[in-house]
Amino acid sequence: QVQLVESGGGFVQAGGSLKLSCVASGLDFNAYSMAWFRQPPGKEREFVATSIWGGGVTHYADSVKARFTLSKEDAKNTLYLQMTDLKSEDTAIYYCAAGQTIEHTKPRAYAYWGQGTQVTVSA
Repeated sequence: QVQLVESGGGFVQAGGSLKLSCVASGLDFNAYSMAWFRQPPGKEREFVATSIWGGGVTHYADSVKARFTLSKEDAKNTLYLQMTDLKSEDTAIYYCAAGQTIEHTKPRAYAYWGQGTQVTVSA
């Protein structure tokens, strides 16, 4: 049984930082693309960042490039998202996802999802 469990969300002022974690179990961590998506209030789920097929390549949404950093700790089956210079528009529920896909920015391409962690950024 595959499980993805996110943590690390919270409330932060604009300009601040947070680090999200996602612990994966029940899958071969290096055989999947691991990604972060987010869903702002009243909006559709959107791509944030992905580590493609075991981590050789990472890809970011333009809106977070240079502010967010995705990393992996394979020994712990853990995916991270370091978020800096947070803005109010980063407020969302952040989800971890795993998939064996070439459509790395599409939610539909990911088979497994965590429950999400709330990030709230005050202006």
